[in-house]
Amino acid sequence: METLGFLLHGFAQALTPTNLMFAFIGSVLGTLVGVLPGIGPTSGIAILLPLTSFLPPAPAIIMLAAIYYGAMYGGSTTAILVNIPGEVASVVTTLDGYQMARQGRAGPALAIAAISSFVAGTLGLVGLTFFAPPLADAALRIGPPEYFGLVILAFSVVVSLSGASLVKGLSAAALGALFALVGLDPMSGVRRFAFGTTTMLGGIDFIAVIIGLFAITEVLLSVEESARAVSLAALGKLMPRWDELRRCVGTMLRATGVGFFLGLLPGSTPGAISFIAYDLEKRVSKTPERFSRGAIEGVAAPEGANNATTSAGFVPLFALGIPATPALAVLLSGLMIYGLQPGPMLFEKQPQFVWTIIASMYVGNVMLLVLNLPLVGLWARLCRVPYAVMAPLILLFSVLGAFSVRNNFSDVGMALAFGVLGYLMVKLGYPTAPLVLALILTPMLENALRQSLSMAHGSPLIFFTRPIAVTLIGAGLALTAWSLLSRRAPQ
Repeated sequence: METLGFLLHGFAQALTPTNLMFAFIGSVLGTLVGVLPGIGPTSGIAILLPLTSFLPPAPAIIMLAAIYYGAMYGGSTTAILVNIPGEVASVVTTLDGYQMARQGRAGPALAIAAISSFVAGTLGLVGLTFFAPPLADAALRIGPPEYFGLVILAFSVVVSLSGASLVKGLSAAALGALFALVGLDPMSGVRRFAFGTTTMLGGIDFIAVIIGLFAITEVLLSVEESARAVSLAALGKLMPRWDELRRCVGTMLRATGVGFFLGLLPGSTPGAISFIAYDLEKRVSKTPERFSRGAIEGVAAPEGANNATTSAGFVPLFALGIPATPALAVLLSGLMIYGLQPGPMLFEKQPQFVWTIIASMYVGNVMLLVLNLPLVGLWARLCRVPYAVMAPLILLFSVLGAFSVRNNFSDVGMALAFGVLGYLMVKLGYPTAPLVLALILTPMLENALRQSLSMAHGSPLIFFTRPIAVTLIGAGLALTAWSLLSRRAPQ
């Protein structure tokens, strides 16, 4: 009951005109940040952070938090309409969302993305509200061996993402892992694959890779087509059928569970978790062959998971002072600018502030649903814009997005190089999803492995003495074996 009292008091503060206005501004900006390729919530929050210095703490953090979870809503728009994920977490949405758009069903795809985001985001906030203390205690006991097991579990998804050829899928994943190793060794500082240049010491920027593999590759592929299929296809009605909504109820609940509980672990990014949620949905489906061909559940799963992950990330941030994602790390710096130190004492020393932020997130989720659902028709009409107009704009935003992350022209060249690589992969039948997944997971795998071995003085037995780590590793190996056996079974 004490929690409900704090939450009601938070709503009283969050519903004041000033806080409502900044929640709305943040929601709109977040949606735009998500829609525009290459910007992302981390850059969006970092750009606007200096502009909030004149605001009181609550309105400033309300707006910055709304940009974060608003970007998760907006990232699906271009992923569905033109196969360009506006945010890393929307990479998986392109697999089925873009196929639905090509089939003239962009409206239902955008609608289910907004609905799933709202449901998962709201349920995630319920978890944040009522289970933050015990879940924060559980997250505190998670160490490097458990992270290693989690990454092994996530890597099992590669098999199901490999498409028709397992060899090509594994080759793409190996290439992604190789790209992830470029730069300085995180523990020893030794140069790796830098080829004597200082440009490569900072590693390969993930945003540049995403922009190249999706935005620039899409433009290059369209040059070969006399007309864009998605531009000419009938869009259909703007809401999913009732039977589709009913089918997606279980999907939303499963995605919420996966996104929330994995999102509690620092380092578990929405991009990686959306892959896991998509793979789970494909496994439990009675018709897995529909996935990657326009299955509406393939849109609901990753969109729900990444929004539940967003809500979950605030648990370790508020309760432990540990940012689970780069965007939350920027948000943490914003809190510290105002002299607010997240951690176990935050709920005791600043209860009014923290519960106002949590209540504002409920309000922001409703605002985003209201903003997105009525505008589904407007987003869908983008499909009818002549590609002769769209292609230069896509390239322009791609170049600006690649440059803006680190203000480095080498990232623009990297994006162009990965655009050519993505084009060649598509033409040769190599899937790009395993490459992206490996690029996300390899740094996590390397750090967790080396930290675990350091804890055990080089002994790998540490992975067998930690029950959670053993369970996760076993589950990953079992899922990989299951996937391999399923591919060999007669269809």
